[in-house]
Amino acid sequence: MISPSAATFLITIINIGILFFILRAILFKPVSSFMEARTKKIEEALANAEREKAQAKMLLEQRNAQLKQTSLEVEKILKSAREKAEKQADAMLSEAKAQVEILVSNGRKQIETERQAAVALFKTEAAALVVAASGRLLKRELKGGDETEYARLLIEELGRPNVHS
Repeated sequence: MISPSAATFLITIINIGILFFILRAILFKPVSSFMEARTKKIEEALANAEREKAQAKMLLEQRNAQLKQTSLEVEKILKSAREKAEKQADAMLSEAKAQVEILVSNGRKQIETERQAAVALFKTEAAALVVAASGRLLKRELKGGDETEYARLLIEELGRPNVHS
């Protein structure tokens, strides 16, 4: 027969075997399926993270391209605005120069007109003075018609260029 220690050993082995199958059915299968599900979820999360990373990279590249395009458009608009401002400034400057030239020309004409009027007035006054002086020298009074005639002759004489000079 089997000794008590051998019987205890055999019962212990049978108990361990039964316990193993029970634990395997109750504990190991759910734990294994839980671990497999967890591993699968982690793998899916990593795959999703990779897809999202690739999508984010693609979006970043699109945004950078849009930003570059926007920068080019802004630069184009600024260049156009600068050119337009320069053209406007040139047009305003040309207009101002033309107005200045007109003002200078009108000023010169006015000065020339005033000079001619002053010369005419001077000639008239000079002629009157010469006639008065000539009349005194001659010690006679000139008639109204004579005075006018002498003044006219004197003005004509003063108006002629000096040939002797």
